[in-house]
Amino acid sequence: MPAKTILTILFLISLGVAVTVFLHALPQPLGADAATASNEILVATGTLPAGILLRAKDVTWQRITRSEPGQILRSSNAINNARAEAEQEALGEVYGAALRIRLMAGEPIRRAAIVKPGDRDFLRVVLSPTARAIAIPVATGGASTGILYPGDRVDVILTQSFRNDMPLTRRSVSETVVESLRVLAVDSTDVKSASTNNSFGRTVTLEVTPEQAEKINVATELGKLSLTLRSNSGTGGSAVTYFPGSAKMAGVRSTWAGDVSPALGDAAPPHQPIPPERAAIEVIHGTKSVAVKAP
Repeated sequence: MPAKTILTILFLISLGVAVTVFLHALPQPLGADAATASNEILVATGTLPAGILLRAKDVTWQRITRSEPGQILRSSNAINNARAEAEQEALGEVYGAALRIRLMAGEPIRRAAIVKPGDRDFLRVVLSPTARAIAIPVATGGASTGILYPGDRVDVILTQSFRNDMPLTRRSVSETVVESLRVLAVDSTDVKSASTNNSFGRTVTLEVTPEQAEKINVATELGKLSLTLRSNSGTGGSAVTYFPGSAKMAGVRSTWAGDVSPALGDAAPPHQPIPPERAAIEVIHGTKSVAVKAP
């Protein structure tokens, strides 16, 4: 065999080996199974009853080997960056939404199993038996400035102001009207109503009994309403079912302006005691009687 032919064959073999080594050195694309295994789905952290309003503590991410339609996914890119926009959008789908069905710990949370505030059947799903929903405007102070979320529990406080014919210490009063109500939804008022009356900044939907709804409606006519946020400690977790009206109004009393500011008592005019009405004395002159006030 000619030397030229041998050199050509050796060159081609060397070229083939080099191409093979180069191709193996390139990054290999992941298969479908490997890509799916790097994803996570949103699941329940514990037993969640139907009608519960989902919060951060109720859900967690779990790695999967294969996904199914309707599951809420977090991609591998979002796993590496916990603040990724994609993850926030995924969590935004469930926070404040209500569960249509009961879920056990570790079960996937599917989009078909949740209903969001504003959906047509949201209140029908989230309301407890015999409960009602009422939307109230609340003052911009206190818990109503943006720290409220669906599922929180609040007290409703009424603040009233009276006319000038009342003493200074009695011209304003604040009192708790209803306690421990569950927040169903928190909505901002429209621009028009906010501009006409800036003391009301949000509309909050609460779960109430019919009696509590009547009290709140009357309170709305009397003065300004505000909400105070209650602690979740002692509620037994999110799986506990709340029955509206079960909370007691123990120890609730009215707080007057004079109780808050002792200076109002100093600014009030001195108290002028009203002299007691003098008793009348009946004087009889023969057959006639005349009533005369005692000196």
